[in-house]
Amino acid sequence: MTAIGDVVLIHLKEEPSFFARIDSIEPDVKRDWFRVELLILAVPLTTVTWILREEYINGAPFTMEGNPVRIDRVKPLDADSHEQDQNTKMARRGSTTKGGKVVPFGKPRKGDRKGP
Repeated sequence: MTAIGDVVLIHLKEEPSFFARIDSIEPDVKRDWFRVELLILAVPLTTVTWILREEYINGAPFTMEGNPVRIDRVKPLDADSHEQDQNTKMARRGSTTKGGKVVPFGKPRKGDRKGP
């Protein structure tokens, strides 16, 4: 279920369009409808309020001005799986210590200077 504070991906015309954060969900005057305030995560930041049913907030497709729209909740990355992914990528690339040479940065010596 999508809730206040969740980041969502908005699909317009069946294409991913932009990310937004749900800032508030309040009942509308119409029964079973809600006023959903979204902070669009783009430059410049913009706030919009859409009046939606609960099923639309939770991912059911709907239309706005004849265009198909869908809201998908973005699931947070699990820290453990993200770390495992990074370790897997490093293993595929090979360790940077194998066959590599560490070149220390130091102050140039008098005889090493080039130029005037």
